[in-house]
Amino acid sequence: MTENTYTYNDAFEELQVIVSEIESGQTNVDELTQKIRRASQLIAICRAKLTSSEEEVEKLLAKLAESTADSPDQEFTGSHEEE
Repeated sequence: MTENTYTYNDAFEELQVIVSEIESGQTNVDELTQKIRRASQLIAICRAKLTSSEEEVEKLLAKLAESTADSPDQEFTGSHEEE
């Protein structure tokens, strides 16, 4: 799996495995360096995915607010009617 095809969950799950392996105390120094390097890459992937998602949500909310401002008479009332 390339870093571009990793989902947030894939990266996070692999990161959890690495953390568990390090916490177990059974990782030797040579492996530790490799695991920390990989963990750093996975953290970068997770941050990028979160940032991308946050930006997309902000754009969608701005678009929603814009469409609501353009038609103020059409407020969303849900499925409840006034009685």
